[in-house]
Amino acid sequence: MARTMSEPTYFILAALLDGPSHGYGVIKLAEQESGGRVRLAVGTLYGALDRLAGAGLVELDREETVQGRPRRYYRITPAGREAVTAEAERMRQAARAVTRRISPRTAQA
Repeated sequence: MARTMSEPTYFILAALLDGPSHGYGVIKLAEQESGGRVRLAVGTLYGALDRLAGAGLVELDREETVQGRPRRYYRITPAGREAVTAEAERMRQAARAVTRRISPRTAQA
């Protein structure tokens, strides 16, 4: 059985589905899309991005200097897109297994 993806990893990859983004953009989108559950510190994010790059799920898109500071943009790879899509499907199936058993009567219990 495939290992499940952590929630931060899921939302980092999901944040990159629309195109390349820099770290702050990934942090804000992950927090927004997770309903505030995923709040990534900068160090945590870049550690995760390095790990995901090592696994071939993201890659550096470009680097630019903004106000004298480097800003790295990352993009999701085809393998990363496949991994996050598979995780979304796994979660959808898991949720369906529960929600189809919930009836109005059991929801009130």
